[in-house]
Amino acid sequence: MYTNIKQQKTFYSTGTGGIEPGRKSVVFLHGAALDHTVWVLPARHFARHGYNVYAFDFPGHGRSGGELCKSIDEFADWLASAMDELDIEDSAVIGHSMGSLIALNFAARYPHKLRSLALLGTSTPMPVADPLLTAARGNHHDAIDMANTWSHSSFGLMGGNEIPGMCMTMGGQRLLERSKDDVFFTDLNACNEFINGAELAQKITVATLVVFANQDKMTAAVNAMEVAETIPNCRTVRLQPCGHSMLSEQPNAVLDALKTIV
Repeated sequence: MYTNIKQQKTFYSTGTGGIEPGRKSVVFLHGAALDHTVWVLPARHFARHGYNVYAFDFPGHGRSGGELCKSIDEFADWLASAMDELDIEDSAVIGHSMGSLIALNFAARYPHKLRSLALLGTSTPMPVADPLLTAARGNHHDAIDMANTWSHSSFGLMGGNEIPGMCMTMGGQRLLERSKDDVFFTDLNACNEFINGAELAQKITVATLVVFANQDKMTAAVNAMEVAETIPNCRTVRLQPCGHSMLSEQPNAVLDALKTIV
């Protein structure tokens, strides 16, 4: 569905379900240079179980127009505006990778707008390797190759998946390839420059779930556990064998975890 947020055309998926006043909501936030399609399974599940689902494409991503957000603060402020515009209340907010930083920031600064929080593949700070950032700055395909390789576990790189016929590495590559120039760098740079996450994490008051993967090379498991230890009222779920691309490597395990917090 399309709407206007801050006078910008914005797309969000409802998981093919309708939006009805008074129902609980679930908001999904995607990672760097990705879009709403990474959330297909959980979005459809919660839509079919009576929730209002909003899987956003951030400005300049996927089907959304508008100027790119340059910082995690700016993303979180945009999300607050989107929720105001769409009258989203009583929401669970779920973010993966860059989306987890936006969700964390949002939960700390807008605590009255959500009832629960899930951070997938998270770390704070979330430093980006210099070779990846440099390649992304030049819109070079090497950035996609590095991110795609580092995002999968050894199991995933060999083609192992619960979904017959699915090639995770090619799917991840195509998702990144269809993003516009400068999107990947702008997103990665926003993650790289977000340095006050630990301070904000201490301010989170809602029930929180951190989901991490044992072979995550982008946001190491030890870093995710440190985030969880910083947040009051936080639980963790460990996925294995799994890498950063947990939504494709372990889709059913991720969904089972989310059911406990939504």
